[in-house]
Amino acid sequence: MLEAGIIDPTKVTRVALENAASVSGMLLTTECVTTEVKKDEPAMPMGGGMPGMM
Repeated sequence: MLEAGIIDPTKVTRVALENAASVSGMLLTTECVTTEVKKDEPAMPMGGGMPGMM
């Protein structure tokens, strides 16, 4: 871990847990959450050939 630049692995774990608790608390107290709904659209049709180009 020292080679990766992590001097205090306990602090890394503590900060990760604090951030996770902060995000989850924010989601619990938020009245609404918006997300993007993915639409199933058919793929674009193949382009038509251009006659006489060859």
